[in-house]
Amino acid sequence: MEKPAESFPFPILLVISSCLFLVPISGQSDTITSSQSLKDGQTIVSSSGTFELGFFSPPNSLYRYVGIWYKATDRTPVWVANRQAPLRNKNGILRIIHPAGVLAILDTSSKRIVWSTDASTRPVINPVAELLETGNLVVRDRDDENPENFLWQSFHYPTNTLLAGMKLGKNLTSGLEMYLSSWKSVDDPSPGDYTYHCDSSGYPQDILRKGSKVVYRSGPWNGLHWSGAPNMVNNTMTSFNLVMNKDEIYYIYELANKSVISTLVVNPDGDTGRRTWVDKTRSWQNYHSVKADDCDTYGMCGAYGTCNVLDSPVCQCLDKFVPRHQEDWERVDWSAGCVREAALNCTGDGFLKYAGVKLPDTNISRYNETMSLDECQSVCAKNCSCMAYSSLDVRNGGSGCLLWMGDLVDTRQLSEDGQEIYIRMAHSALLGGSAKTSRRQIVTVGLPLIIAAVLVSLVFGTIFCFRKRRMSPKITNNVFAAQNYKESSGGRHSEDLDLPQFDLYTLTLATDQFSIHNKIGEGGFGPVYKGVLEGGQEIAVKRLSEASKQGLREFKNEVICIAKLQHRNLVKLLGCYIQGEETMLVYEYMPNKSLDMFIFDEEQSGLLDWPKRSNIINGIARGLMYLHQDSRLRIIHRDLKTSNILLDIEMNPKISDFGMARCFGGNETGANTVRVVGTYGYMSPEYAIDGIFSIKSDVFSFGVLVLEIISGKKNRHFVHPDHHLNLLGHAWTLYNDNRSLELVDTKLIDSCDPAEVTQSIHVALLCVQQSPDDRPNMSSIVWMLRNECILPEAKPPGFFTERRVPSTDEHYSWSTQNPSSINDITITLLDAR
Repeated sequence: MEKPAESFPFPILLVISSCLFLVPISGQSDTITSSQSLKDGQTIVSSSGTFELGFFSPPNSLYRYVGIWYKATDRTPVWVANRQAPLRNKNGILRIIHPAGVLAILDTSSKRIVWSTDASTRPVINPVAELLETGNLVVRDRDDENPENFLWQSFHYPTNTLLAGMKLGKNLTSGLEMYLSSWKSVDDPSPGDYTYHCDSSGYPQDILRKGSKVVYRSGPWNGLHWSGAPNMVNNTMTSFNLVMNKDEIYYIYELANKSVISTLVVNPDGDTGRRTWVDKTRSWQNYHSVKADDCDTYGMCGAYGTCNVLDSPVCQCLDKFVPRHQEDWERVDWSAGCVREAALNCTGDGFLKYAGVKLPDTNISRYNETMSLDECQSVCAKNCSCMAYSSLDVRNGGSGCLLWMGDLVDTRQLSEDGQEIYIRMAHSALLGGSAKTSRRQIVTVGLPLIIAAVLVSLVFGTIFCFRKRRMSPKITNNVFAAQNYKESSGGRHSEDLDLPQFDLYTLTLATDQFSIHNKIGEGGFGPVYKGVLEGGQEIAVKRLSEASKQGLREFKNEVICIAKLQHRNLVKLLGCYIQGEETMLVYEYMPNKSLDMFIFDEEQSGLLDWPKRSNIINGIARGLMYLHQDSRLRIIHRDLKTSNILLDIEMNPKISDFGMARCFGGNETGANTVRVVGTYGYMSPEYAIDGIFSIKSDVFSFGVLVLEIISGKKNRHFVHPDHHLNLLGHAWTLYNDNRSLELVDTKLIDSCDPAEVTQSIHVALLCVQQSPDDRPNMSSIVWMLRNECILPEAKPPGFFTERRVPSTDEHYSWSTQNPSSINDITITLLDAR
């Protein structure tokens, strides 16, 4: 381990005295040998120049410390050696003491050791200290580079920063725990109040403590991410993993792009999260915090309480539970939590399924990696101390068994990617009705009475639903029931979506009887009207036209895809109206209408300078990343185009029109279809020609959008005097000639950052590459748009070869030789297969 100042045996002190006269480091090196010393003012640098080690002083401090930092940054330390034993002057040196194999910091003025590592327990022939390219400072025998034989390494003793490749966890053999601890203040790197652990006392989960008190918990690992951190999933930039074996349990992340500088930091105030270095601004940028909102405060709602930031108050009791102390609950004191409405009696208990939650604290839990969910339920039912069970790993339909052996604490409702948990209930509670049945499911443990009751309920429920459906096939009581439907080889998703219903009188009054003066647009679904509700809220009403090529199918699809999505870059669906043949969707109103009305208009385009266009590009990218990766279902839009990007009052973009979208669960990322939908000029080659669509189809459309936003030109109607290429081909030609800036709309010349625009064009060309495998995913695109980094060379785009230019009214179809589009409206092609 590492040590602060302390006494050493007399022979070692003799060695130390002789060491004060050894040769200092000269030139740039990554190693300190036993015959060298590193003086204050000198540094060593890792082999490829990523990390640097030397002496430093924190802001507003004269104390000196030895630290490691990214060489390309502002020298913010990612590791500190003598954080509890600072030097009071610049007389310190860092060196290896031989033959003990000790790395030590010496104060030459007082001839004392202020910090050191442990002496080696085995003979060392030629010890050296080396700063590795990972940022790990190691002590090893010069001729032995095997990591298993390192005498000491800084990665075993993190300070406040977790680097890529660094383990956060515990060695079960040695008992060594690797955890982060905050600085005491920005001026003092000594250990502060907050520590961040991969806690292995139950099933592993990350926790943040203030002293001994837990203040945040990530939720258990579910095979893809921490249960309460659905955004931290593997992508092309970062991969996350939990490793468990007989010797150790640890959490680790890796960076696929080594040029990216990204770390996890615990700050002195407890704010913990990932930050990245942005070269352009020469500053660190917060990427995300582990505590997203108040509901991430540990145990905020007490046992069996659940937190939801969309509720008021945020704390509620789980279904079939009531506040333990009602008076305290009404005073907004939720600490005592909730209790079951009906007490357990063990032998007759069953289970309720709760969906969409962050799983409770696993501090007191048991787990088995090989059990099925049915076996898990059976084990829990037989143990009266078992309060709940769940799948251990959510991949591939779920596997493994996780059991909670005590009260359930720190549960929260997640709008996206929440998990399922089965909570123990008395059989009398299972028989009662509830307003929350859409979020739970009864799992019995064998009582004949319960089985009979459930069967009777199912019979009467089926009769009731059948009769109700016959009487009114298109209207329900304030709930739109999205029915099963299939498209091509795999349409799916049947679920009841709670969606507010507007009455016809309200919508008629709001739109002035759907006056032509309130009509703001028309698409494949039908006309869209602006409306104002009695309270003054502005709305947009999309009304299904009798002549529409779309219909109830697309209506249901839009509701399924967008009803529960919440993102600042997606248009918000407020409700619907369904009566007979009349079908309407009600959205938030976007005062600046759609993007195409600006960038393709000679006068309006001047209102969008480069900062505004850059913000629009980044907003669309974030919205797509949410759809592809962060929403509860993976959603492929399939009709991304400028007219489907709406702009709010501040010109922030919102993706709209999900009538053609497809939803997927699990690890599905695409499918084949015989029903090709979309808009010519934006469709990817593999989709338009072969009916193969995936998240990379949306990426292609996004690339076209970016080029259109930057150039102010339409891909389909682009004309150039020197060639007959479309916009993609023209952009590709300029890129190959290092003339990408010639693509830029002339109205942007005075406001654009040339390097930023050039990088955006490069990213767009990566998006429209011919092969889907070559295109980046949206998380990588978001990163590349926000950071200066080395981008891969773009390959030729799809649909860019020369074409003949048709006359004004001449239309022709897709082919690899004639890659042009027909018109601006959404189209549907039926392709027999």
